[in-house]
Amino acid sequence: MTMYICTLEVRGYELDSFNHVNNAVYLNYFEHARWQIVKETGILSFFHTTGNFLVVIETNVKYLREVKLFDALDIKTTVRREDPYIVFYQEMVQSGSNLSVSKATIKTLILDESRKPIDIPDELIKICDE
Repeated sequence: MTMYICTLEVRGYELDSFNHVNNAVYLNYFEHARWQIVKETGILSFFHTTGNFLVVIETNVKYLREVKLFDALDIKTTVRREDPYIVFYQEMVQSGSNLSVSKATIKTLILDESRKPIDIPDELIKICDE
């Protein structure tokens, strides 16, 4: 199973009054990593061509450590097909030390242009089964 890794650095505007990353920002980090997968695998053109799109239907996040300004983070993601869902298993770790910061499980569905769920298309199965 392929593991995708997205690296980013904490920016000042993402901090809260306690001077660490606000918990809601973690969701943005995880989503950014998922968009990187869409970009890297080339499946964005599939969505544009078909009018289908991926929607998040469930999010489970565990916050394990605080993250501070300029911390470098790696978001490790594996993708699994759990019909009818595509599930993203994500772990955010501190770059270098590999200390776990947060873990997320993101369950998604594919909808067609009329917003009805469809079976996972072959073009998307490849990112789940690699």
